[in-house]
Amino acid sequence: MGFLSDRLSRIKPSPTIAMTTRAASLRAEGRDIIGLSAGEPDFDTPLHIRDSAKAAIDAGHTRYTAVDGTPSLKQAIRDKFARENGLDYAPSQITVGTGGKQILFNALLATLNEGDEVIIPAPYWVSYPDMVLLAGGRPVIVECSLDQGFRLTPEALEAAITPRTKWLILNSPSNPSGAGYDRAAMQALTDVLLRHPQVWILSDDIYEHLVFDGFEFVTPAQIEPRLKDRTLTMNGVSKAYAMTGWRIGYGAAPEPLIKAMAKLQSQSTSNPCSISQYAAEAALTGPQDYIAESRDVFQRRRDLVVAGLNACPGIECPVPQGAFYVYPSIRDLIGRTSAAGTVIADDEAFANALLEETGVAVVLGAAFGLSPHFRISYATSDEQLTDAVSRIRRFCEACT
Repeated sequence: MGFLSDRLSRIKPSPTIAMTTRAASLRAEGRDIIGLSAGEPDFDTPLHIRDSAKAAIDAGHTRYTAVDGTPSLKQAIRDKFARENGLDYAPSQITVGTGGKQILFNALLATLNEGDEVIIPAPYWVSYPDMVLLAGGRPVIVECSLDQGFRLTPEALEAAITPRTKWLILNSPSNPSGAGYDRAAMQALTDVLLRHPQVWILSDDIYEHLVFDGFEFVTPAQIEPRLKDRTLTMNGVSKAYAMTGWRIGYGAAPEPLIKAMAKLQSQSTSNPCSISQYAAEAALTGPQDYIAESRDVFQRRRDLVVAGLNACPGIECPVPQGAFYVYPSIRDLIGRTSAAGTVIADDEAFANALLEETGVAVVLGAAFGLSPHFRISYATSDEQLTDAVSRIRRFCEACT
């Protein structure tokens, strides 16, 4: 395909979407498949949000809006940042995109020059390195092992920074590990960043409200106000309000960066869906009871999955602080052979054998930059999770 661009060869399709598609294909063939690969709440969007979208349609709010968000949604976002994070932004410092992914993509494409470095702690969300590569940058992957709680240490951050470093991407709580940075851990990182004025911080806070056991969420610009002028704080409504398909993300940053991102968006998608913007506004300004209710459900599911996986021979599953994922280690299964004769050479072999032999779809750890692990999303019913964990246990018990 000689007409395709060279830059396309730098990236690969999303492994999480690939596994979800494969599971759906097997299910369509009649296989009994439990899909634990998609990072998507299984709840309906709250009723008042759906009602606001219907009202927006009936009111005729179906036309173009400002490229990067309506004034009223930007005000709702400003109020959210002030209320929940103690951060004060002007409307000109707020941007709205078609999902959090577009906010990240716009920021990287608008700022990276060829060879600029972006520090990405691993395990990482699968799209970070590919976005950096597509923008011409160089991902600098810093492995954060299970023994470190999957968290970046200040010493590792200091060692990774060079004169070419332009961004640090920080995701707390994390996809895929669920690891979060408490106030002390975040302060330790911001202390390092203060010493390196060329480094900007891209804080992906999409799982802000999905935290457990009293964990206190904090974001870098909140912890260290002196970093606010070089921080992009990104969030969205997809995870907290079960609005993945509505495709609304938002960010706050210094005005020059926001203007650059809007310029880029004006020549790509233009404005996010007008109806989705009204729905997002209702999410941010309306009743917030849903968040606590869904958090309780997710914490119960987390506990179910962690206990079940830790009862599986060869699996070690730490307890995550947030999000709706677990990221277990299978290092004690490497080299064993499954009941069907598959050698578990790595986490890819494990994930493939698990799907073929038990019908449970998980995502291999290599997709997130740290092996040998796999990721489970527990954003599905207790019944499905109980069944899946039982199948995984039987699979592990049969490995020799």
